[in-house]
Amino acid sequence: MTRTAAREIAIQLGFAVTGTGQSPAEAVESFFEPEHYASLAAENALYAQRPSQKDVDFILRSVSGVAENRQRLDELIGKYAKGWRTERISRSAAAILRQALFEILYMPDVPDASSIDEAVELAKGYEEPDVVAFINGVLGGFYRGEVAPAADAPGGERHDG
Repeated sequence: MTRTAAREIAIQLGFAVTGTGQSPAEAVESFFEPEHYASLAAENALYAQRPSQKDVDFILRSVSGVAENRQRLDELIGKYAKGWRTERISRSAAAILRQALFEILYMPDVPDASSIDEAVELAKGYEEPDVVAFINGVLGGFYRGEVAPAADAPGGERHDG
């Protein structure tokens, strides 16, 4: 399974956890239950390949981290959502933004550019072009405003998480 596919599944599970109140661990466990996952593969090529343990670990780390840091992630989305009211942001766009911001802040092993680029590409499959542009703008603004200045600071600290 590619990191892109694992990231998309993490976003979908993050979306589901937000809507159901299920814990991230429960959501991941039930999602990857063999019978359930096999039934998904018949409907969507994304699920054609069973994830490795490394993929499942990435997905669980992502879904758990987004859930645990949701308030901070949502504050950052609000801060950089220039010209958009937060209630106008769709649930899928919010899930994509939370995932990318979480990766940038808390997953130093994932390149920031990959998190941003993949968020924008994944958004193209779920959202209209204006929302894709909005996601790109929020992530670009966040990166320029929060991450890039810290990377240039003495000591070169990139992440504040």
